[in-house]
Amino acid sequence: MSANDVVITGISLVSSLGEGADRHWQILSAPGAKPVIEAERFTPYTVHPLPEIDWSRQIPKRGDQRQMETWQRLGTYAAGLALDDAGMKENEALLASMDMIVAAGGGERDMAVDQVILDAGRARNDRDMLLNEKLTTELRPTLFLAQLSNLLAGNISIVHKVTGSSRTFMGEEGAGVAAVETAAARIRAGQSSHALVGAAFQTEHADMLLGYELGGLLHRKRWKSIWKRAANDGGGIVTGSGAAFLVLESRAHAKQRGRNAYAALGKVESGSARRAEGNLTEAISGLVRALGLPGERLLALSGASGAHAATGAERSALSGAGDFAVRGFSSLTGHMKEVQFPFAIALAALAIHNGAPYPAFDPENESGIDGAPQAALATAVGYRRFEGAALVVKA
Repeated sequence: MSANDVVITGISLVSSLGEGADRHWQILSAPGAKPVIEAERFTPYTVHPLPEIDWSRQIPKRGDQRQMETWQRLGTYAAGLALDDAGMKENEALLASMDMIVAAGGGERDMAVDQVILDAGRARNDRDMLLNEKLTTELRPTLFLAQLSNLLAGNISIVHKVTGSSRTFMGEEGAGVAAVETAAARIRAGQSSHALVGAAFQTEHADMLLGYELGGLLHRKRWKSIWKRAANDGGGIVTGSGAAFLVLESRAHAKQRGRNAYAALGKVESGSARRAEGNLTEAISGLVRALGLPGERLLALSGASGAHAATGAERSALSGAGDFAVRGFSSLTGHMKEVQFPFAIALAALAIHNGAPYPAFDPENESGIDGAPQAALATAVGYRRFEGAALVVKA
């Protein structure tokens, strides 16, 4: 053990299953957990929607709520839950010295304005002039500001008074991997004593689905677990709205304030294999082996998206890199893009903390495991770029 070991002292999770670490543990640790899906609003696509949330529990000012898009409210809300869980919410000295690393997308588009421009473009040929007109008359400055990625971190600072250093990463699943990896590296190096790290993703917006569908990535038929979505069923991804935030501390810092940890965050590995070159399986295997896995059978919390090539490569890599009882949590939460990696780490930490593995989410395709897990693997493999893996161990 080292004073600069990275421990997890706060966890917040929000998904279609509900909100809070305890809520997710109760649902996912019980056999036969069922997904919450919305199949009508975006037909022919299915999504995992947000639950009802009382935003005022973590964002008390109505004005703050109004100037945020849903994904920013979601991230700010989840960040507050994590701070509460870590016992830091009312400690101004801790918040003022706390670093923050957020993974974020590019915000939500104003679909009404998009439609106005598209409709007008059908009747006019001077489209350059048309676009300039609409951009100056239809877009509100407040809307544009709400779309800046780093304003999620800004809103967390304003609402929760987290005013240490702040970084924002963009880049889909890879942003979540980079956020966790950077926070952990800073704590191990003694550059940071405690950090808030996480992400939020809101999929219930047509432009969020459009990006996936342009690549032919969305699953079109009835809901199936990620391991059962065959190539002839469509793209394989069913997205979900959600958020995950972690409070990471050095072991010495947590001990100093008398805080017990859920688990410790071991080694984190990342990479960026070229999907078109067909070497993704080998790249993932290399990341997993580089973690220095213990010899026993391990629980693996897989952030696999359901995208056929990436999900198949991850399954093959895990079967060859060790002895794993894999749990594809996206079957129950949907794919949450930047959120996948911190969500996987949080689920791994909860299993270690509670001394029990998760039952198979898909009993036909996921094998069993006995005993209290002392370590667990967390993964996130991007559907088109970037992959990451981390070892979560007993604190």
